[in-house]
Amino acid sequence: MLLTADIGNTSITLGLFEDDALVEEFRLASDKDLPLEEYEVLLKSLFKQFAIDGCIISSVVEELNKKFQNAVRNVFKIEPLFLNTEINTGIQIKLKNPKEAGADRIANAAGAYVLYKKPVIVIDFGTATSFDIVNSNGEFIGGVIAPGLNLQLKSLNTFTSKLPRIDVAVSEKAIGDNTIDAILSGVIRGAACMIDGLVEQCEAELGEKATIVATGGYSSLIATYMKRPFDFINPTLTLEGLRYLYQLNRLPVEV
Repeated sequence: MLLTADIGNTSITLGLFEDDALVEEFRLASDKDLPLEEYEVLLKSLFKQFAIDGCIISSVVEELNKKFQNAVRNVFKIEPLFLNTEINTGIQIKLKNPKEAGADRIANAAGAYVLYKKPVIVIDFGTATSFDIVNSNGEFIGGVIAPGLNLQLKSLNTFTSKLPRIDVAVSEKAIGDNTIDAILSGVIRGAACMIDGLVEQCEAELGEKATIVATGGYSSLIATYMKRPFDFINPTLTLEGLRYLYQLNRLPVEV
């Protein structure tokens, strides 16, 4: 079975695939201070009943790379594949500096490339809200990066003296008659307006309508405030992209 690991700034999402089917999904905190031995215990506990014979890792947290790699080696006795621009990504990365592309964004673009009609815009609601855009030629041409919902809420509390720290929640109305509703309107409804506007601008630059795919935990919440609905909501797109890339890089080399 294949273990896919998406290491983000807030959490580590683990997916277990049997052939093309996702059979289990787990989420851990991205804890840079957790010792190697603890990660090994977690992996042993979560996957003790499964036979793991392959692993691919996507990471945007450099401090966890070696630790998680060694945990996989020690627990499963396999060498994990790290997603970067040096492996076969299955897509052409048309950024000015391809090495700037985050591993999670490559996985999203690769997943969108094989699953959806192009051009396609993937909107990922994570620590950051990111757009990953694959054009009609199947090229990953770039995207958009903005602060994520929780980061906005945290920043309002951290950098002001009176605004409270609140959690992501439903915004009942656009005109907030109290501080909490006003913050929720600005962050939640503001994110929806941002996405509507940026999708329109990105499509103008592409010169055609795109397939709009959302992934990440807040996709359904934000969708309720948007003028244009997402064409697809795929919570496991990043993991599916990782599965595709692992299979692609394990294909026999033709001679």
